[in-house]
Amino acid sequence: MSHLANTALLQRPADSSQSRAAAPATSGNGRFFASQSFHFQTLRALTDIPAGGADTGEVFEAIKAIQDGDQLSWFAGWTALAERVLALAERTMDPVSKGGALMRAHTYFRTAEFFLPPDDPKRPVSWQKNTDCFYRALGALGVEHERLRAAYGDSQLNATYFPGPAGAGEKPLLMFVGGFDSTLEELYLMLVPAAHARGYSVLTYEGPGQGAALREQGLRFLPEWERPNTAVLEAFLSTHERPRQIVLIGMSMGGYLAPRAAAFEPRIDGVVAFDVCFDLGECAERIFAAAANPLAWQNPDFVWAVGNARWTFGTTDIDATKQAARAYTLAPVADRIRQHVLILEGQADHFIPQHQTRQFETALVNARSVTVRSFDRASGGAEHCQLGAITLVHAAIFDWLAATFA
Repeated sequence: MSHLANTALLQRPADSSQSRAAAPATSGNGRFFASQSFHFQTLRALTDIPAGGADTGEVFEAIKAIQDGDQLSWFAGWTALAERVLALAERTMDPVSKGGALMRAHTYFRTAEFFLPPDDPKRPVSWQKNTDCFYRALGALGVEHERLRAAYGDSQLNATYFPGPAGAGEKPLLMFVGGFDSTLEELYLMLVPAAHARGYSVLTYEGPGQGAALREQGLRFLPEWERPNTAVLEAFLSTHERPRQIVLIGMSMGGYLAPRAAAFEPRIDGVVAFDVCFDLGECAERIFAAAANPLAWQNPDFVWAVGNARWTFGTTDIDATKQAARAYTLAPVADRIRQHVLILEGQADHFIPQHQTRQFETALVNARSVTVRSFDRASGGAEHCQLGAITLVHAAIFDWLAATFA
């Protein structure tokens, strides 16, 4: 899930010698940090609360000690919280409470490593604790799941199948993939408990450029997302009965990845762009236009964007990164999408310009149906991917599923 600010990129950060400790916003602007990225990633952790992946008081205590824009301060604050919650899990006997603490520790370890440089030696340790806590949490909570490995050239892709309750086979299988900075494990909290509560099974997966595929195998993003998507689908169908219907959901940059895959996969019956990502190249141009200004390189939002893009695309400089991003556009393939399509957008999305929703909607000339749901500030869902208001996403998606695939 990407989080770049398109405004104020050239603002000079506060003097590091001054106190910049952040507390829950009280100024009336609704922000935890002045830095867009630090604010947004705090919202990202809070978004996991409905599924039991975070708790409000824990998050607020952690961010008090974090200096705005300081990556090491961010890592230290969230790691301290993660270790404290992991220690709680280790001394807790009740399996539900133990599982809940492990799941929260997973979120906090994932959040801690977010801003570290790709080659930082602290990353592998934090990553291992993150994933270990997650799968231990599933075990303690008794969440039925099946870990799959899909052949992908000389490599393998990870997927996790979460079968729904009795009768789930009568509903579409939900296939879920993330985006620019997603990990396989975090997808569970975003959708699976909500889907199970409504009687759906879910297949989550990660592809090149994401999670373990990036960190452990060095696989980078590719525009032809039908390749990893088909690899995972084939692996699933090799051991499971073909579902009556399949709906592919893509989060953040997944708003490009999922529609792109659906354009070449007739076994997909519906696709959800959560949120829209019609043209990643346009987003990259807007963000990296500031590269020539030295002040941009003092901005934590900009620095993170450049570092993560180079890491996940396998590029070495700004020009190569912008060139790579231009290939991620749905314009050449949107007319091949023949499924039912749901497009979500946040009206204050700082990463995807709102006009891309109209572009995508207009380009879907052969889609079976197109539905757009837009979230304004008053709803609480105006952020990119409606972070901080995941229940609005669930209401929109599951209403659309019920109406479309009844």
